[in-house]
Amino acid sequence: MKKLALGFVMALGLMAGAQASGGAGIAWDKAPVKTNDLASLQNGAKLFVNYCLNCHSAAFMRYNRLKDIGLTEQQIKDNLLFATTKVGDTMKSAIDPLQAKEWFGKNPPDLTLMTRSRSGHGGTGADYLYTYLRSYHRDATKPTGWNNMAFPNVGMPNVLWELQGEREPVFEEKEEHGHTVQIFKGWKQVKPGTMTPLQYDQAVGDLVNYMQWMAEPAQNTRVRIGVWVLIFLSFFTFIAWRLNAAYWKDIK
Repeated sequence: MKKLALGFVMALGLMAGAQASGGAGIAWDKAPVKTNDLASLQNGAKLFVNYCLNCHSAAFMRYNRLKDIGLTEQQIKDNLLFATTKVGDTMKSAIDPLQAKEWFGKNPPDLTLMTRSRSGHGGTGADYLYTYLRSYHRDATKPTGWNNMAFPNVGMPNVLWELQGEREPVFEEKEEHGHTVQIFKGWKQVKPGTMTPLQYDQAVGDLVNYMQWMAEPAQNTRVRIGVWVLIFLSFFTFIAWRLNAAYWKDIK
């Protein structure tokens, strides 16, 4: 019993430590995910191919699956494929893994299931990515020249900086327990990008929306079928209840 109790106490300690370590960074913003919005998904797919697929792969997703979000095969070929890529191929990056490790410290991860793997106490994986892609700032002390408030000391540079421009975090000093601490208050635009802040937030929302859909393309179909199954089961339960009452009425 003592060993069992000790193991239980250690497990609680590990859980508390994991929660404490997961609290690093800023609070996550709610992502505007609408996986039935075809226009948003199509724009997100374009952003993903143009800005993410250079380094990251989505090896569990095929280009021809994009027909599910309203694109024709010809549109996929004309706008989203590289020269040697076929419409039935998976979304694999052409980057050399050894060079990527040298440049960024590790090989960029596959993004197919990223929104499903990054959920935590702060929100969903989509919330995390939506916050992360909007939290970059210049940092001359880092090899890439960039840092991130949602992922401090990140190895990935801000690939969307031309769209967003350059921002810097704004802090407010506050006394806590006899010490002066800095509280994150928001952002200050230093250099404008090609998009306004609102347009950039909408673009990132579309990108994250597409990544949420990509993690489970059949999700909308599953939910739709599930609703009809529940309706059928409810109706069948009512019929079975009334039949049961009819069969037993004379015996009672």
